Amino acid sequence: MPELAKEAGITVRTLRFYRERKLIPAPRREGRIAWYNEHHLARLRTIGALLERGHTLGGIAELLAAFESGRDVGELLGLEDTIVTPWSEETPVRLTPEELADHFSEDITVENLAASMDIGYLAVDGDEFVHISRRLLDASTDLVDKGVPLAAVLEAGRQVRAHADALADIFTTLIRSHILADVLERTSADEPPAPEEVARIAQTIEKLRPISKGVVEAELSMAMDRRVRREIDEWLREQESRHDSDR
Repeated sequence: MPELAKEAGITVRTLRFYRERKLIPAPRREGRIAWYNEHHLARLRTIGALLERGHTLGGIAELLAAFESGRDVGELLGLEDTIVTPWSEETPVRLTPEELADHFSEDITVENLAASMDIGYLAVDGDEFVHISRRLLDASTDLVDKGVPLAAVLEAGRQVRAHADALADIFTTLIRSHILADVLERTSADEPPAPEEVARIAQTIEKLRPISKGVVEAELSMAMDRRVRREIDEWLREQESRHDSDR
């Protein structure tokens, strides 16, 4: 195991973690000896490459599980390099338990840790935690610093995640129904897309990345404007009503 970890450029602890998550197949055993081969090394290098491209360990596990079941890896990763590029721009953060406590102080409870891992914000890697996103970690820290309990932040995060998933469904349905419909129909009939179709689809999806992000940002900004205006109007009406009653 140490030799395999060294060849892959990872620690033995990380290798054990990958085995526990079933990201690599079990070694061949002869008695108490575990034998690894080039297939294990190639799998570890694939995992490393996907992590560098922004994929989460959970997503990688799904990809590899589907790959093991016989699906083409090109189909799983998308069409050409353009499509495999993550839509998100999040940077994972490694934290010791002490560093995590520095962020959230007494809010680090068993319940909050369980909720964080259930949502997918935190994962355990050996003796460390891995937070899925530097931006989300910073936002959560700022909210807790301003007096919002971490439990409330996590519940809000769970709700935001559900709405984000719904938004992603809307955009993927548009893409699937109006851009990839003909290709998916032929693919289901075991006809691979032609090279020029692959290039066209990749270019189209690449253009859709900023469009989808822009639409969500614009709508959220306008929604916040409407909600803040409504809150202020309601507060002013209450103040006016209280002032009239005092006369």
